[in-house]
Amino acid sequence: MAHKGVPEPVQYTTSNGAPYNQPYEAQRIASYANKQIGSNLLLQDFHLIDLLAHFDRERIPERVVHAKGGGAHGFFEATHDVSDICMADFFKQGTKSPVTVRFSTVGGESGSADTARDPRGFSIKIRTTQGNCDWVFNNTPVFFLRDPAKFPHFIHTQKRDPQTHLKDNVQFWDYLSSNPESIHQVMILFGDRGIPRGHAYQHGYSGHTFKFVNDKGEWQYAQIHVRSDQGVKYYTQEEGVRLAGENPDICNQELFEQIEKGQYPSWTVSVQTMTQQQAEEFEHSVGDLTKVWPHHRFPLRPVGKLVLNKNPSNYFAEIEQAAFSPSHLVPGIEPSADPVLQSRLFSYPDTHRHRLGVNYQQIPVNAPLVPVANFQRDGFMTVNGNQGSRPNYMSSIQPLTYKAPSTVSASHEKLVASQIENFLSKFDEDLDTRQPRALWEKVLDEGARERLVKNISGHLGGCQDKEIIKRQLAIFKAVHPDFYAGVSKGVGVTI
Repeated sequence: MAHKGVPEPVQYTTSNGAPYNQPYEAQRIASYANKQIGSNLLLQDFHLIDLLAHFDRERIPERVVHAKGGGAHGFFEATHDVSDICMADFFKQGTKSPVTVRFSTVGGESGSADTARDPRGFSIKIRTTQGNCDWVFNNTPVFFLRDPAKFPHFIHTQKRDPQTHLKDNVQFWDYLSSNPESIHQVMILFGDRGIPRGHAYQHGYSGHTFKFVNDKGEWQYAQIHVRSDQGVKYYTQEEGVRLAGENPDICNQELFEQIEKGQYPSWTVSVQTMTQQQAEEFEHSVGDLTKVWPHHRFPLRPVGKLVLNKNPSNYFAEIEQAAFSPSHLVPGIEPSADPVLQSRLFSYPDTHRHRLGVNYQQIPVNAPLVPVANFQRDGFMTVNGNQGSRPNYMSSIQPLTYKAPSTVSASHEKLVASQIENFLSKFDEDLDTRQPRALWEKVLDEGARERLVKNISGHLGGCQDKEIIKRQLAIFKAVHPDFYAGVSKGVGVTI
């Protein structure tokens, strides 16, 4: 891969900036200096000790999920007037905002293959005049669950077995077959979209429902779609397995090379909106992450264009340290009561504080364009001057100015006073299989259905627990008898 430009030579120094002659040198006792072995090193050799101490600490904790990823920089341009539904400054028609985007797999470790059959993270940091707005999306419009407490359990089943430290098909399907609301995502995962042909050839979806607020305080529910202008392309199961061995970094490599060649990938950003009355009349909750909003009832409305046109100069600094959170919002966009979204509002900043430190938003790739002024001071890696001499409390001596957004939403979701309860959603066979059935009958053609059945049969067949297989087959049967029949034949198990 070609790199743009050759940097000018610079003087090699120690970490405190002192010039140093030779990176490979180490201080030794003079009488042994002419010998190749047996020399005594000196503790006073700051260059060597500093080199080794930093080397021992080079690896920060990898992300618990989305550990393997790549990304680039670019811009978001608002191409359409949507001021009637959202007052966010970066949505004003003609406005360009710099962005950083990171694509990732979900379950694998940092060194895993780009072509794993896995959902993809599609995270976008938009640097606006009102602060950073993060869109922490996936490449699928739904997910495996709608109850937030299930998330750690689900992820554990996609990771390694605590005894064998191996990936385990039994625990994978044990969870899915015990939580049948996952079927919609399972069908997408094992279908053609399960292995995108590259980062540029996939869509991004908010999945969660947000609220868009206009300057009158009126709000609507909204879901955001980031649709690839290159089209959706995919690898077959066989191609994905082959490339995992031949070039496990193929998607990251191709994105870098596309941008270097000036073949800048782009996406059209659109929104679906739903009024409060429509939400009350909708057949399922707008906070159900396992469902989509039908396009014929809630059509896509164009908002803008996302373009990636600049590779990072340093992967660690600009991609690995990038920290995205759905709680990073700007005036005009608010979270809904979606329970999984609500849990992510806490979980994402919390993991950044663990992985990168409490001042993670001072890291250049995460720092907003606008000045930050608050009462958060000190802590590890405070590198922005610690906000100077201004008092670190709400002071009358040197006060801050306080300017609220021009308006906030005039009303919110209805809150019903009631007794606190421990809530867990229930599987509704009729309601929860409608969209998966429509996916089978109306979206997938015959070839896609055959590939879906083949992909699932190959993975489910490795489960080696017939009761779990039968449980999962019962879910397929509830979706469509042909779906069940195909997988049943493929795994050699009937119910």
